[in-house]
Amino acid sequence: MSGMTEVSSLTGRLLVATPALADPNFDRAVVLLLDHDEEGSLGVVLNRPTPVDVRDVLAGWAALAGEPGVVFQGGPVSLDSALGVAVVPGGGEGEGAAPLGWRQVHGAIGLVDLETPPELVASALGALRIFAGYAGWGPGQLQDELDQGAWYVVESEPGDISSPAPERLWREVLRRQRGDLAMVATYPDDPSLN
Repeated sequence: MSGMTEVSSLTGRLLVATPALADPNFDRAVVLLLDHDEEGSLGVVLNRPTPVDVRDVLAGWAALAGEPGVVFQGGPVSLDSALGVAVVPGGGEGEGAAPLGWRQVHGAIGLVDLETPPELVASALGALRIFAGYAGWGPGQLQDELDQGAWYVVESEPGDISSPAPERLWREVLRRQRGDLAMVATYPDDPSLN
């Protein structure tokens, strides 16, 4: 059935909140989908830095976390749990394959097992971001939101994970798209100004 391939193809893509999305949790959010199948979807919001320094919660990982070196709010679910998303140049393919404690999600992007001693993966990581919580959707829920026009689905780039200016990520991701999507990047923050 062609529906199955369609479902799995969104893993590793970005969900970019459209101006129509009403949920304040996701206002101008850029979400990296880490998992998307018939059982639901899971992702992390890439552009919600918190004031919490990585050093204060996961000291061993602080040196590997890119600028800004803070924990990001990955979404409204399980805020007390931490997720590590890291880029491994080359996607862990070739000679040494994937480093211990890193699981490929899409291309060079993958999840880091934060229980792994950081020194075992440090040399392989190109960029690391620590997230508190995640965004989750039940079966069919994300598809419903897509059908309602709440999200644009675009390709991710490894640099999105470690953007040093996360507050500009929404505009930057849209700006690199072709056609009408690039125009959306120019929307004012307050739609009443249109």
